[in-house]
Amino acid sequence: MAKLWMTIGAVNGFVSVAAGAFGAHGLKRRISEQMLAHWETAARYQMMHALALLAVAALAESRGEAMNGAGWSFTAGIVVFSGSLYVLALTGVTKLGMITPLGGLALLAGWLLVLRASLA
Repeated sequence: MAKLWMTIGAVNGFVSVAAGAFGAHGLKRRISEQMLAHWETAARYQMMHALALLAVAALAESRGEAMNGAGWSFTAGIVVFSGSLYVLALTGVTKLGMITPLGGLALLAGWLLVLRASLA
């Protein structure tokens, strides 16, 4: 599983940097400041959790199933939290904001699973 988490973390790190650059250079004059702030939040949280996935990769073998659960939670959280904010920023469809907290809950669950692994 360590290789999977490293791969998912690396892909998300790459996408986050690309998204951040696109927001700063490609979207700055095309969307409102509020929507750009949503975009930047999505990229920031994606990068934080890409790095967390690399930590999961490093600890997956020695810390067991809780770390794998954290990896899945972080991955789901990135997709739902950051994904919904990216789509919201590009489309202005504010109803997407209703699912963003579900992604946040998945990210929080990932951190709780990391805590559980640390106590095992």
